Amino acid sequence: MSIYREYDIRGIFEKELNEDSVTKIGYALSKKIDGEYVAVGYDARSHSPILFEYLVAGLNAGGKKVLDMGLVPTPVNYFTNYQEWDGITTSASVMITGSHNPSEYNGFKITVNKAPFFGEEIYALGNECEAMVDVPKTSRNVTKIDAKSRYIDYIVSQFSHLKGLKTKIVYDCGNGVGGVVLPEIFEKLEMDVKGIFVDPDGTFPNHHPDPSVEENLKDVKAELENGKDIAFAYDGDADRIAVLTHKNNIKGDMMALLYAMGMDKPTVVGEVKCSQVMYDELTNRGCKAVMYKTGHSNLKVKMKEIDADLACEVSGHIFFKHRYFGYDDAIYATFRMLELIDNGIDLDAELEKLPKVFSTEEIKVKTTEDEKFKIIDKVKELLQNPPASFPTIKNIIDVDGVRINFENGWGLVRASNTTPVLVTRFESISEEDVVMYEKSINELIEKAKGLV
Repeated sequence: MSIYREYDIRGIFEKELNEDSVTKIGYALSKKIDGEYVAVGYDARSHSPILFEYLVAGLNAGGKKVLDMGLVPTPVNYFTNYQEWDGITTSASVMITGSHNPSEYNGFKITVNKAPFFGEEIYALGNECEAMVDVPKTSRNVTKIDAKSRYIDYIVSQFSHLKGLKTKIVYDCGNGVGGVVLPEIFEKLEMDVKGIFVDPDGTFPNHHPDPSVEENLKDVKAELENGKDIAFAYDGDADRIAVLTHKNNIKGDMMALLYAMGMDKPTVVGEVKCSQVMYDELTNRGCKAVMYKTGHSNLKVKMKEIDADLACEVSGHIFFKHRYFGYDDAIYATFRMLELIDNGIDLDAELEKLPKVFSTEEIKVKTTEDEKFKIIDKVKELLQNPPASFPTIKNIIDVDGVRINFENGWGLVRASNTTPVLVTRFESISEEDVVMYEKSINELIEKAKGLV
């Protein structure tokens, strides 16, 4: 059951994701889908086409016909849910991807009726698969579709006004699957670009495809310093982006502030790890800012619920409903950022105007799957009567773990939905207070651990 996660299904090829388990996943999933067709794509990992065949066998056995989009980024997979293919519309899509995980991992991101299939739905699917004895055999029913070309043409048409942009761009695909679409889009838009590690290679020979880790950005930074104006980097399946200028590595929450400049008082959803600067600045501009749970599936659902224009995660998931479909797409986000530059917005100058705060990266505290949520419950109990030395609490937001607002900043502790860790983050207008908030909350966590 460990492969069935909050937002997707993820595990090690052959050990956990094998012919038996994946065929059962396809068969069980087919029973959750009303329509006749399911679109399936996969990333650059060597075992992705193998898992595709296993999944197809299960879906076909459950009476579903498969539209095969082949090797594509995750955003292209999502895109198929909004298209017709010779009169055929899909009821669901599955992206076979290990995202930014090591090369032995793979998994499935599932969309049903244009909505993420996650949380309790995935856990229930897992229980059904575990109880399943075998899957009936049936003939293969697969139709190829050219989703990649359709997507490329769509992006080019949406950003045709940027054709011939003079900005000097470097981008790093990290040998992920973004490399199957980005070069062609840039070429058709006649942009001044240099791509590195563009060729998809699921062994990731140059660096790990996770742009939220500073170490993985050193190559693209070196290219940026070599006469380029802006740099972009992508994760393994191209649904997360890093944006780098000569002065800033722009995190997802600060990207949202920049993107919102191109909209008329948008509603923006952020996660609990986003800077207070983002929420305050959006509010000051007359926008509506909503804090919600971490996780791409959670944010997509919340966006739809409140009809939001934009959503973000600090890690670089950016979701546009404004002029787009409401899912996270690092490729689309690239051209929205270039659009801002084309409109005369100086990214660094805009960030320079914001209040100065000090913040930590995400800090992970190891625990166990069994104890992580129990510890959060104990932390909540302890906060009802905190130690005398604890900093003064203004209020507590418990939409996802606990975000404790203090006089000069905030601290967060939440249980990861995908790994056996607690995630903490701290921010303040004072460097000394950041240290103090971290120390105080860590002491509270240790005390909570002792009570579990």
